Amino acid sequence: MKQSSSVERLLAELREELNRYSEGEKLPSSRELVSRYGVGPVTVSRAMSSLAAEGLVVPRPGAGVFKAAARRAVVPAGDLSWQEVALSADPPQAAADVGPRGVDASGLLATLVAPSPEVIDLNSGYPHAALRPDRALAAALARAGRRPGTWSRPPVEGLPELREWFARDIGGPAGSLAASDVLVSGGGQSALTTALRALA
Repeated sequence: MKQSSSVERLLAELREELNRYSEGEKLPSSRELVSRYGVGPVTVSRAMSSLAAEGLVVPRPGAGVFKAAARRAVVPAGDLSWQEVALSADPPQAAADVGPRGVDASGLLATLVAPSPEVIDLNSGYPHAALRPDRALAAALARAGRRPGTWSRPPVEGLPELREWFARDIGGPAGSLAASDVLVSGGGQSALTTALRALA
């Protein structure tokens, strides 16, 4: 919709005037603007609507019109393009032409399909129900859940007792490793990241 020349003139004046206001400060009433600029109330209403649409003012019914807070800079999203390869599940026919990625991710889909009941899938990381001691695991988890400190955050480098156990187990009878030489990680990916950063 094209604005009339009186609305455009008023918009230019009000944009200039807004520079003198601080954030949240109340603008003059419509009646004052009509009197000051010699325009009609409809022109003032249209100008205020345009300023509100631009995000320069905030109208509050019954309270007036206020200068809007300055727009915050939009933080650009991080580069997540690596996930296109890591999380893609291309159909098998895509294996012939992997395109510019240079990585064939067609095998990922096969890992997401549940195996048939007669197959013991060693790829999933979960033991078959027949191999799992459910009662013993439940009892062990119940005991572990009652231990003091179980529900608080552990040290970043790992629990001291666990670090000592690994140091004894890996160091052998000679005791060539101390607990301070061992870091316990929450998973393989964080362990690899830590190791590679230490080498860099």
